Amino acid sequence: MSPSKSDRGSETRELIIVTAERLFAEHGVEAVSNRQVSEAAGQSNNFAVGYHFGSKDDLVLAIVRRHSEAVERRRSEMLAEIKGSPDLREWVSCLVRPLTGHLASLGSPTWYARFIAQVMTHPAYRELVTNEAVSTRSMQQTIEGTFRLVPRLPEEVRQERSAMSRLMIVHMCAERERALHAGTALPRSTWESTAAGLVDALVGLWLAPVTARR
Repeated sequence: MSPSKSDRGSETRELIIVTAERLFAEHGVEAVSNRQVSEAAGQSNNFAVGYHFGSKDDLVLAIVRRHSEAVERRRSEMLAEIKGSPDLREWVSCLVRPLTGHLASLGSPTWYARFIAQVMTHPAYRELVTNEAVSTRSMQQTIEGTFRLVPRLPEEVRQERSAMSRLMIVHMCAERERALHAGTALPRSTWESTAAGLVDALVGLWLAPVTARR
């Protein structure tokens, strides 16, 4: 029985998403055109990306959403276990481990961490993807639980440390993914130990004193 038109369309969408994720991870979102994605995905129609996704923004979000369900499921499970915990480390773990656990589950090579790192260097895509990530219920619960336990901070310091936390998670994961792909030495042997190091660093970041302004 031959696949239906709907099945073929779904397969094509998946192929385009996987191809775009790799190309964007390697070269950056801005440097890769929809036409290049279509060609690399083996599509004879150079407008396949536009046909299946619309704009590049929609394609970027489709890549994020391909992974977000699994990440959010992990975070929701962790939140159910810690429920109102007074331990800051457990809440910070809910920021870190859902992503590192998902990346570990994908095997090797993976491209998603490097894709996110590339996206986060582009102002428009950074805002698009950040808004998508923080809008989920589990992420909102994690952020609220974390802020209940950190010292009271000036608003500008809180925003600054939120940005530092986001960049640290994204780029440390991307560095590990890049090193795994290249077969180079890594300071941490597993994604689990990488997560432990990130949690240690982020807890220290949030508890660090604030220099008094003169």
